Amino acid sequence: MLCYVFQPLKEESVIKDKHNSNSTRRMPWVSIGVITSIAILFGLLLMVMPKGFKTTHEQIGTGSPALVFVYDPNLTVSGSQTEQMNEARDHLGDQAFFLLARMGTPEGEQLIAKYRASSAELLLFDPAGKLIKRQPAVKSARELIQWLQGS
Repeated sequence: MLCYVFQPLKEESVIKDKHNSNSTRRMPWVSIGVITSIAILFGLLLMVMPKGFKTTHEQIGTGSPALVFVYDPNLTVSGSQTEQMNEARDHLGDQAFFLLARMGTPEGEQLIAKYRASSAELLLFDPAGKLIKRQPAVKSARELIQWLQGS
């Protein structure tokens, strides 16, 4: 009887060892698959995300018109306007600069003070850097394109 009790334990041990060795062999492939999936997902998210806007203003007056939006993160209109600016930038490409004067930052506050700009205001500069138009947001992408092509 004692032998009978030890016999099934021995078989069970062999079965567990086979199971563990199979699991151990699969683990690196599962890990590689998960890591690869995460990397692909991250890459896709980066491609879908809109390109950011510069918050420095040295491009004003460098030969192309520049559209500066006074961005206030506390206003919902700021998000809507930047979406429209992204769409216009996609259409115009390098024909114009799309910039932000972010409230609460040194660069943004300096430009805001210099041009006495208000929160959520659009400022259009000609290629020489002269302020030629200003208007409260929100302007559609189509309006922004017309605004920039007319400068």
